[in-house]
This record gives sequence, C-alpha cells and structure tokens, in this order.
Amino acid sequence: MTLEEQLQHKINNKTKPLGALGMLEELALKIGTVQNSLSPTINKPHIVVFAGDHGIAATGKVNPYPQAVTAQMVLNFVNGGAAINVFTKQHNIGLIVVDAGVNFDFDASLPIVHAKINHGTADYSKVNAMNIDEVNAAIEKGRSIVQGLFDEGCNTIGFGEMGIGNTSSASLIMHHLLNLPLSECVGRGTGTTAEQLQRKLDTLEDVSRLHELNHYDITPHQLLCRIGGFELAMMVGAYHKAAELNMIIVVDGFIATAALLVAKQYNQTITGHCVFAHCSDENGHRKMLEHLNAKPILQLGMRLGEGTGAALAIPLLQSAVQFLNEMASFESAGVSGKE
Repeated sequence: MTLEEQLQHKINNKTKPLGALGMLEELALKIGTVQNSLSPTINKPHIVVFAGDHGIAATGKVNPYPQAVTAQMVLNFVNGGAAINVFTKQHNIGLIVVDAGVNFDFDASLPIVHAKINHGTADYSKVNAMNIDEVNAAIEKGRSIVQGLFDEGCNTIGFGEMGIGNTSSASLIMHHLLNLPLSECVGRGTGTTAEQLQRKLDTLEDVSRLHELNHYDITPHQLLCRIGGFELAMMVGAYHKAAELNMIIVVDGFIATAALLVAKQYNQTITGHCVFAHCSDENGHRKMLEHLNAKPILQLGMRLGEGTGAALAIPLLQSAVQFLNEMASFESAGVSGKE
C-alpha cells in the first residue's frame, strides 16, 4: 500500500463509523501525507504577521483609516492587545511580528523582527510600488524568517499581515492572476462605506490601466514591483521556504491567499502543503479559494486579517493528528466493526 492508502486505512479503522469525523479525517490524511508519516505531529505552531505600508494609502483614495494605523497596530501587537494576540495566547501558538516596510521608525529594542525594506512602498497610482532589488530583498527575508523558525522545531506555520491599503494590492493581484474584472475582486476592506468603495474601485481601475494588469506577460516579480507590498512579497518568500521545508502551511484570508496566488506562479505544487483556514467575508476570497480548488476549514464571516483565521484553525489540525495518533482502532479496543 502507498502511504496515503495506509493513512486512510488507519483512519477508517478507528472506533467510529466511516467518515464520521468529517473534515478532521481529510486533515489527518493531508497532514500525514505532507509529513510522509503515519503518525504526523503539529510541532511548535507559529503565526508570522508581516506589516508594511502602501504609498497609495497616504492619498486616502482606497482606505478610510489613515496610514499611521499600520504602525499603531504593530505596537498593539507588541503590547498583546490585538485579536491575534488573544487567539495565539489562548491556543499556545507562537507569534512573530515583522516590520517588513512600515512607514515608521520603531525603537530598535522593540521585540519584533526588524526587517524594514523601506518606509512603505511608492504610490502605485503613479509609479511602480517597488524596484526589483526591494522585491528580491523582501522575498529573501521571508524565506530566512521561516528557516529560523523551522530550525527551532516549528513544522506548522500560518501567515498574517497588517498594512493599511493592502486589500487594494491583494485585489489587483487577484484581478491580474484570475483574469477577473476588478468589481469582482475589490471589497470593502476595513470599514469602507459604499461611497468610499466606489472611489476605491475607480482608483484601482486607473491603477490597472497604468500598470497594464490585463496583459498576461507579466512575471510574478514584475507584478510585485508594480502593485505589491513589502509584507506581501515577504509572505511570498515565506510560503516558498515553508513548502521547501515540508511544513504545514495554514493559509489565512483574502490578503494571505493573494500572496499565495503569487507564490504559486513560482511553484505550482505549493498548495499541496497548504490547508485553508477559513473563507473570509472579504469580497473575492471565495472566488480565490474556488480557483485554488481549496476547501476552507472554517466559515465565520471574518475579515480581520492578522492571521486570525489561521490561529483559530490550528487547534483543529491538532485535533486531526491527535485522533489519528491516540484514538483506538476496532482491533485494539476489542470493538466489533461493521459486518
């Protein structure tokens, strides 16, 4: 039997009706397959939150909250006051906060990963967001952060983000890679009114024309240069390295999935390592998941970001491996199986 067949046999022979644990059985099979093990484990799970600013946010055309909120929220993460802090603490999940490119100078003693590429990207409604050197530096930094966590024993990782305006960047990525009209990709983001949403859509239509996003011959690097963010590029590198290291990757919401779409352009097999935490309430996320043929674990109507969906899903991954490893089989429990 193949390993997958052995895993399925082990799952089927637990003291339960076939399929009675539903999606937990699918997760156990997936995790065991990725780890190439009949006794998979979730070791030292972590969420890495990448924070970065977007030049366009300074214009106020795509975001109701001021750009300064990005830095303020990083400080909130450090002080333990955000939703991601609550959930990671509750479930004993490690949390790493990364300054990928926030438009603020944090004190060097602040307990974050100081990886600032620049003080926010350029305004992509006028010029490219980043140059090629910045994209390469961000990708490499994302890779090195994951390598460091892996070296400390982490085998399960989720990625979050913080960046005022980054739903716009994610929408533009989706628009280009899925070849969908922007109206199907652009959502409210954080607290946007109907009038603000229309202004956001009109602005991003202009951005799409400026950067010729309806053309197909744009490389992933060029796409990041034109309309990406430092936190998104860093996340792309992090996805790459996590897949190379055979880690379980827990994909969060709309923005994290947009970064995954870019990462998949470099490595088409990357989704084989991914479990999808939830379906965000942000417009377009469901279409992204359908494109990836992904089945989200949770459906909670969330659209917060920060890796919160991934943090809530990790305990279910732990339950999946626990039942596989600890639940009795019909034979070991002396329970009669189905005739």
